[in-house]
Amino acid sequence: MKRICIIFLLFLFTSEASAQDFTVTYCKIEVYIHKEGYFDVVEKYDLNFSLPKHGIYRDIQTNYDLITSEGKKEKRKIEISHVDVPDYMFDASSRLSQRLGGYFNVKIGDPDVYIQGPQHYEIRYRVENAFLFEESNIRFYWNLKPHGWYTLFRQIDFEIHLPDGIEVSPDSIFVYSGITGTDTVSTHFDVSQEGGKIVGKSDQFFFSYTGQSVTVLLNLPLGSVKEIVPLWPFWTKYGWTLIIAALFITYFLVWRSYGKDDEVVAATEYFPPNDMDPAMAGFLINDKEDTSDLISLIPYWGSQGLLIVEDIPKKAWFGSNDTKLIRLKPLPDTANPYEKKIFSGLFGNYTGKTKTEVLISSLRNTFYTSMISAKAMLKKDAQVYYNARSRKVKGFSYVVLILICAALFVPMLYLWSFIGVIALLASCLILMIFNRYMIKKNEKGNRIFSQLKGFKRFVKVAEENKLKMLLAENPRYFESTMSYALAFGLFENWASKFAALDITPPKWYSNSANSSLNMNNFSNSFSSSMSSARSTMVSSPSSSGSSGGGGSSGGGFGGGGGGSW
Repeated sequence: MKRICIIFLLFLFTSEASAQDFTVTYCKIEVYIHKEGYFDVVEKYDLNFSLPKHGIYRDIQTNYDLITSEGKKEKRKIEISHVDVPDYMFDASSRLSQRLGGYFNVKIGDPDVYIQGPQHYEIRYRVENAFLFEESNIRFYWNLKPHGWYTLFRQIDFEIHLPDGIEVSPDSIFVYSGITGTDTVSTHFDVSQEGGKIVGKSDQFFFSYTGQSVTVLLNLPLGSVKEIVPLWPFWTKYGWTLIIAALFITYFLVWRSYGKDDEVVAATEYFPPNDMDPAMAGFLINDKEDTSDLISLIPYWGSQGLLIVEDIPKKAWFGSNDTKLIRLKPLPDTANPYEKKIFSGLFGNYTGKTKTEVLISSLRNTFYTSMISAKAMLKKDAQVYYNARSRKVKGFSYVVLILICAALFVPMLYLWSFIGVIALLASCLILMIFNRYMIKKNEKGNRIFSQLKGFKRFVKVAEENKLKMLLAENPRYFESTMSYALAFGLFENWASKFAALDITPPKWYSNSANSSLNMNNFSNSFSSSMSSARSTMVSSPSSSGSSGGGGSSGGGFGGGGGGSW
């Protein structure tokens, strides 16, 4: 007997401890079912605060994973609206926060005022999309007291007001109480019908603790309430796909008008366009200022007698090859700005101190600024070959994509939760990347592009007999065209075609380890030199980061709590 008393006292102590300093002495839940397919709830609580508190809060789950009578899984989102708490300050969740968080919350009380002793609260709200429409009936299935209340309930009564003209039989009403999952009908409730309402009263032996629920199940006849079905169910679940598809289709139509180059007929060309250096040719062939475009100026200047390129083998076991550039002449005044930028970056400018030679290795982490500036100059000079209106549409498209993303963010979040927002952000990001190619050549650009396209094709597929004819007409044909092949990314392919034609490599290139270069040796050595130059001339100093992760104990996600406040 003594052990039973101890266990009983411990049970009371833990129950009161879980009550968080208040007890519900009486609770009455009134439900008003409407034929339109929703119901209104009035929750009335008489409770007692044993310590000073600001008030209470109420949580209602709004997202559910259901299994239909056919065994199919269904995700259901109910909505809470028309919230009111007479005579009290309160703060309630918006519909958007309900959809995202899966819970409705109302916090009642004044943060500047403490209250103690007996209190009465009344919470009013409307519930939508919470009926279960089965083949034989319509189910009203509601937790009058959910298991998450952190307090003791000493009495619970309820009233369910039926729609006008609707009647239910006594064997269609079920009340369950106890630990969540209990599936036997409760013996602690007296249920009766009074006119158009169902009345339930708990008996004197009823108590409901934290972790215990009180649930009512009411089977209504078919047609008693209206089933609110979306006009287009696909839109409700997957409407975001249509918005994303419309976004991509609209952008494609704009790009086809202002970004897609006109079709050009590219006849085979044996020479690059007159008066066009390989850097500009490389830009126009792919509408992009690549590093290879500007590196191709080195062999271009070599063929013009402006400099000498010398490959220097590694001197130590763990060393690496280097390349020396020796200036023979200054650039002509007619050179393009990007040429002058690269040349002066290598050898100095005309007004200041100049040098006659430079090692490519000495340019590491310093030359990248000249390369960046030269790329910008190359892009600027190339605009004479492009449609000016296309550039305006490109800039306008960036702004429109940002505005669309901002305007649709909240609607996508509200209608389709995070999946809609993620799809929107990803789509706008993809389109912004593609928008870089919203460039269209003008008539002059199309004419030059046709020649470049024809010449690039010849570089790819040139036959030996034709190359022999071209070399017979101009023994320096390879030397004068190799820089363009380098800009096109086809140097190795182009050089291999001349390997068996018994030609002498360019005299402006030398290898101190091999005084008798042939085309095979030259191709391998020059490719290695240019590859090293390409990586070295764009290298930049690495930035140092601060130590530590920037976090702190207890500073991450997953905090919070609940209870009376």
